[in-house]
Amino acid sequence: MDGQIRADRLDAAQLGVELGEKATLVQFSSAFCQPCRATRRTLTEVADMVDGVAHVEIDAEAHLTLVRALQISRTPTVLVLDAAGLVVRRAVGQPRTVDVVAALGQAM
Repeated sequence: MDGQIRADRLDAAQLGVELGEKATLVQFSSAFCQPCRATRRTLTEVADMVDGVAHVEIDAEAHLTLVRALQISRTPTVLVLDAAGLVVRRAVGQPRTVDVVAALGQAM
């Protein structure tokens, strides 16, 4: 692929880190976003609980090309990727742990 960003799939080069073995939780945040902090805690806890799941937090302001390509309009926005980087779920706002776990069930 010629550097073009697909809205349905992400890879390690675009994220700046390796994908999780089974799934990846990608969080788009901004500096002064209070719900982003709570979202970070929730996603970190879930990633620590579930083997093979990685959590990646991306500063939306520092990655505008990616934000535009994925049509991220608010923070926090969370994308749930399967092992191949396919976006299987997308949520805006602070997620509940139970919802994150359920979304991972779709990804794995």
